[in-house]
Parts: sequence; C-alpha cells; structure tokens
Amino acid sequence: MNDLETLITRLSAASLRVVLAESCTAGLGADLVARVPGASRVLWGAYIAYTVEAKIAMLGLEEDLIRRYGAVSRETACAMAQAALNRSGVDIAVAVTGLAGPEGDGTAVPVGTVWIATVLQGSEATARVFHYTGSRQAVRVAAAEDLIRELLRQLPVSAEVG
Repeated sequence: MNDLETLITRLSAASLRVVLAESCTAGLGADLVARVPGASRVLWGAYIAYTVEAKIAMLGLEEDLIRRYGAVSRETACAMAQAALNRSGVDIAVAVTGLAGPEGDGTAVPVGTVWIATVLQGSEATARVFHYTGSRQAVRVAAAEDLIRELLRQLPVSAEVG
C-alpha cells in the first residue's frame, strides 16, 4: 500500500476528515488525495491560498503576522493550518507554504524552502521545514508528497490500521 492509500485507509478507519491549505503546491496535495478511491469519505476540501492576499482573504490570516514572519515561515504555515481547521470544522488540517522558484520573493528565504504544518482538533499546530532542489515543478511535487507524509506522521494512534 502506498502513502496515499495508507492515508485514506487510516483516516477512514478512524472516521477522520482532513482539510488542506495550500500555497506553493496550488492544489497538488488535494489532487493527490482525491486520486485515491474513498477520498470523498475523508477529504473535506482545500483552500488554495496562493498569494498573501488570498491567505488574508480566504483564511483570515493577519497581515501583520505575514509582514512580521514572512509568507514562507513556521508561523504562517501554522496559522494557515489552524485557520483551515477552524473554518472547516473537521478533524485535521495540513498547510503548505514555500518558494518553488525559479525566483525568490525578495526576502532572505532561499528558493526551495517549504514549510508544512499540521494540526489536529484540540492540539497545537506543528510545522517542519523542507529544503528542495530542482525545477519549480519538482519542488511543488516534492512538497505535495511530503504533505501526505506529514499527515501520516501526525495522525493519532487511533487512526492506526492493524
């Protein structure tokens, strides 16, 4: 069973639903999940908040937070995940924000830097940083795949299939 099938199986077994908030992946994570039969039981939906303006308008992020920490930061990724969870009312959220390239965003953050955050209802959001190399598309695909792995890592023990 691959990571996607495992994710769907574990979420289904625990009756958990997930929401995604994607920036640099622009929906690739949700697309990966939706490719698996049974995804409709667990995938609530996704927010594609590609720009800073979308992060503010769609997810309600504070402009000051993004100005203080940057669009590509632990703080922004965690805020995106928490906002998606709060707005959807589901069980678990994952968010991804990063720089796929080929140019940077005028900050000191290097191209290929991606933050992925997860949060479960009743918990604090956690985030990990990833550093990818390769083309813009390679960075986006790698981030979407790691988004799935991060979801798997963060699932509660009750979501184990055994």
